Amino acid sequence: MKLIENLHFNNIRGDITGGITAGVVALPFAIAMGLASGAGAIAGLYGAIITGFFAALFGGTGAQVSGPTGPMTVVMAIIVTKYIALYPETGLALAFTTVFLGGLFQILFGILKLGRFINLIPHPVTSGFMTGIGVIIIILQIPQVLGFYNIKGSTIDIFSQLINMESYFVNTGALSIAFITLVIVYLLPKKIGKIIPSPLFALVAGTIILLLFPQYFASNSEPLNAMILGDIPTGLPSFHFPVWEVSMVADMIASGLMLAVLGSIDSLLTSLVSDEITRTHHKSDRELIGQGIGNTFSGLFGGLPGAGATMRTMTNVRAGGLTPISGALHAVLLLFIVLGGAQYAQAIPLAVLGAILVKVGTDIIDWNYLKSLSSAPKAGVLIMLTVLLITVFYNLMAAVAVGLIMASLIFLQRMTDIQLASIVSIQTIEDADHLDEEHQEFIRAGNTLFYQLNGPLSFGSAKGIVRDFSSKVNYDRAIIDLSNVPVIDYTTSRGIAEICIICKEKTAEITIIGANAKVRQFLENIGIEKNIVN
Repeated sequence: MKLIENLHFNNIRGDITGGITAGVVALPFAIAMGLASGAGAIAGLYGAIITGFFAALFGGTGAQVSGPTGPMTVVMAIIVTKYIALYPETGLALAFTTVFLGGLFQILFGILKLGRFINLIPHPVTSGFMTGIGVIIIILQIPQVLGFYNIKGSTIDIFSQLINMESYFVNTGALSIAFITLVIVYLLPKKIGKIIPSPLFALVAGTIILLLFPQYFASNSEPLNAMILGDIPTGLPSFHFPVWEVSMVADMIASGLMLAVLGSIDSLLTSLVSDEITRTHHKSDRELIGQGIGNTFSGLFGGLPGAGATMRTMTNVRAGGLTPISGALHAVLLLFIVLGGAQYAQAIPLAVLGAILVKVGTDIIDWNYLKSLSSAPKAGVLIMLTVLLITVFYNLMAAVAVGLIMASLIFLQRMTDIQLASIVSIQTIEDADHLDEEHQEFIRAGNTLFYQLNGPLSFGSAKGIVRDFSSKVNYDRAIIDLSNVPVIDYTTSRGIAEICIICKEKTAEITIIGANAKVRQFLENIGIEKNIVN
């Protein structure tokens, strides 16, 4: 199997600018994720470098940029806290071993071809997730843009801190740079944008402006060093053999599996988002293998677990990146910074990054779906808005789970209605023109109910079928026609058995006709007599 795909050089300029822009944008997030996980800022950088490089080369989504993500970091923080509390000396090493295990599980998922199930996610769920991610990105940048650098946390935390602030003094320096950046990223002429993408142009311009005119942006309340990235950890990662504690093996495997499942969902959702933006089609199983390789090496070198990062992927795409070259280059740039290029990045204003990410957030929002809310199917709108709200105010994975459950229930109800509407019930010869001569003779004989079921029958329609049959009266014989039923499930077979009981209670003769071999076997296995099924 060819592991590295889509590695071509026909988009090299876009891939270079996309990779550089994504790398610069990824830098503060990698540091922040490392600190939030409890493993240290450098672990976040190592995770971004290692997963970003290997997932790009071996994955199945050309434009995807991988690295530590919010959901993965939250789970990792729980693992790190738990293991360090139990084993202060080896706890962190145990946590990195679970990252290694998670990577192996993801490779196994890809080999077993489990990635294809992501294609079952309906568009309203993806749309709500995309829009929610966009809204989250915008909200998280509010403190950066306004210069409230002490405000951090989730969307709810940010709103809560803003509401409870005793003073609403805005850092005019930060706001000014953010405004300049927004003007550039939204209004930069296309001719210039073809040479240098607007986010990268804005990044350079904003940094130069701050360096040339620091007196206009710093203040007593917010000194200049509070407005920039500042010191960045440096140093090469070292190899760590997996560390085990016999009493914790089962827990470590469970933790690794949790990281693998969450990382797989996180990555493949981002792959779907990337598909929507680039009009391409990712390879889910290959993507899982690539992500697994990245996380396996990340665990061995003390890095955080990573996944496809929606924000960084969108930054890459908007800047022109379309192939694995851009994702790998983003990792190489971060490696360069770790190895000694930090002084070139530490002067980047946080407000510039915040403003660039506001643009990224607005680009991710599914405006086309939002514009069609008034005319779109109401069920889809309900799913989309529910996923959006849960994504923004609670949890990304919970939002997707709730959306899938809602979509499944709505689909099941629709299929049930179709199945029940397809029932044909005949008791008079006037309605029996389409029946063959033998069945028409049954109807002419009088007091015969011809009851035809159609299509694949599922558990959702079983009760409705029994309820509908129970409403029929004035018959001494019932013919249940299953000629047009290719498959049934256990619940439906029990429903047909209940129909047999209803007929027996009415002392009515019942015959089941037309059942294929599989359906016949199903009915006989639950105890319906062979002489009933002809």
